[in-house]
Amino acid sequence: MRNWSLWHCKYKESCFGMYTLYAMFVSQRRGLGTVRLLLSLLLLAAWEAGSGQVYYSVSEEAKHGTFVGRIAQDLGLELVELVPRLFRVASKGRGDLLEVNLQNGILFVNSRIDREELCGRSAECSIHLEVIVDRPLQVFHVEVEVKDINDNPPVFPLREQKLLISESKQPDSKFPLEGASDADIGENAQLTYRLSQNEYFSLELPTNNKQSKRLSLTLKKSLDREETPELNLLLTAADKGKPELTGTIQLLVHVLDINDNDPEFEQSEYKLRLMENTAKETIVIKLNATDRDEGVNGEVTYSLMSIKPNGKPLFTLNENNGEVRINGTLDYEENKFYEIEVQATDKGNPPMAGHCTIWVEILDANDNAPEVTVTSLSLPVREDTQPSTVIALISVSDRDSGANGQVTCSLTPQVPFKIISTFKNYYSLVLDSSLDQKSERKGRTQNQTTLAR
Repeated sequence: MRNWSLWHCKYKESCFGMYTLYAMFVSQRRGLGTVRLLLSLLLLAAWEAGSGQVYYSVSEEAKHGTFVGRIAQDLGLELVELVPRLFRVASKGRGDLLEVNLQNGILFVNSRIDREELCGRSAECSIHLEVIVDRPLQVFHVEVEVKDINDNPPVFPLREQKLLISESKQPDSKFPLEGASDADIGENAQLTYRLSQNEYFSLELPTNNKQSKRLSLTLKKSLDREETPELNLLLTAADKGKPELTGTIQLLVHVLDINDNDPEFEQSEYKLRLMENTAKETIVIKLNATDRDEGVNGEVTYSLMSIKPNGKPLFTLNENNGEVRINGTLDYEENKFYEIEVQATDKGNPPMAGHCTIWVEILDANDNAPEVTVTSLSLPVREDTQPSTVIALISVSDRDSGANGQVTCSLTPQVPFKIISTFKNYYSLVLDSSLDQKSERKGRTQNQTTLAR
C-alpha cells in the first residue's frame, strides 16, 4: 500500500483527495497522530514531484533585455520566494541566450539569438529550459520558440556566370542559370527573379517543384555574332520578406560562331539515391553525352559546373569518360540532398556545351549513438532522502532520422532509483526506495540507454 497513491495521481489536486481517503482509512487503525504524520509526508512527496510547462516566443536578433515572458507569474511562483527557493534555469547547450531577473520574475533576452545558427533551415526552432526551485523541489519545462526575421539576403554562388551561346541557336532555346539561396525560412526564403531589360532574352522562372522546371534564360530572337558579339545582363533575386532583400549576379553572354551542334546528354536530369555510408571512390553514375558533329567538333569532355550545397568537394567527375565518383564521406545529418550541374563540351573552335543535372538523395544509416545529458539536482544523496525525490534530470537525443533516432532510456536493475518520462526525450531520475548507506557502498548505479528500432 506504501506509495500507491503517489504513482497513480497525475495532478496534486486529485492526489490530495486520495491522500485524505487514505488518511481516513489509516485513522481507524493507527490513531490520529499517525494519520497526521502520513498525510504530511505524502503531501510533501506530491509537491516534490510537481512540474509544469510554459510556452513563449521571441524573434531572433532581439536586443539585449527584450521581454520574453513573466516566467515567475506564469509558473505560479511568488517573487519573494525566488531567491530563498534557489530559483535557477538550466539550458541544454544554449549558453546564456535567455536569463531571468530575480527581482521581477521576467525572462529576457541576454545575448544575441541567431535562428539560422541555432536551428539551420529547420521549420521549427525552440530553446528548451528547465526551471528548478527548491524547498520543496519543483521542476518546470519552458519552451521558447525562436521566430525568423528577414535578416539574410539572397546569395548567388558566383558574382558572375559566363554563357557560351552559338549564333545558330533557335528562338525558344533555354539556357540553365545558377539560382540564389536564402538562409532564412518561409516567405523570407521564397525568391523571385527579374532580368535586366534586353531584346534577346527572357527569364523562365522555376516552379515549386525545383526538379521539374529550373531557372533559365529563354532566347526570344536569333543572335547575330557579327552584330552583337556579347551581352552583359543583370539577374536580380528578391525574397518575399518585409522589407525585401536582394542579391544580384552578372550574366556574361558570349555569342559563338557556328560549330552547329552541341553535346547532348541521354537525359537532362538524373535522380539517384545513396546510403550515407557508401564507400569513397564508389562510382555514382557514368554520364554519356554525344555530339552529332564529326572530328574534333564531336569529341566531348566533361566538367563539373557546381555542386550544391557548397562545401567539401564530395564528388569528382572524370573529364574523359563521364564517371562520377564519391570523393569524401557522406553525412545524412549534414546534407540530405545534392544538386550537381555537369557540362559536356566539344573540342570545336569555338566549343559548344551541353548540360545536365544530377539530383542525389542521401539516405540515413544508423550511424549516430544516442546522446545523454544529465543535470544533477541533489548530489550527494543523503541516506534519509525520502522516496520519490527527484535526483537528476536526463535528456536523450539521437541525430539519426525515423526509427534510427527514437531513443528509450532505462536503468540497470536492482537499484533504488527509477526514471520517469516527463516530456518527449526528457526523464527524471527519482529515488524509488529508502537508501541504506552501508549496502549502497558495495555497488554502483549506472544509466543505460537503448535504441528503439
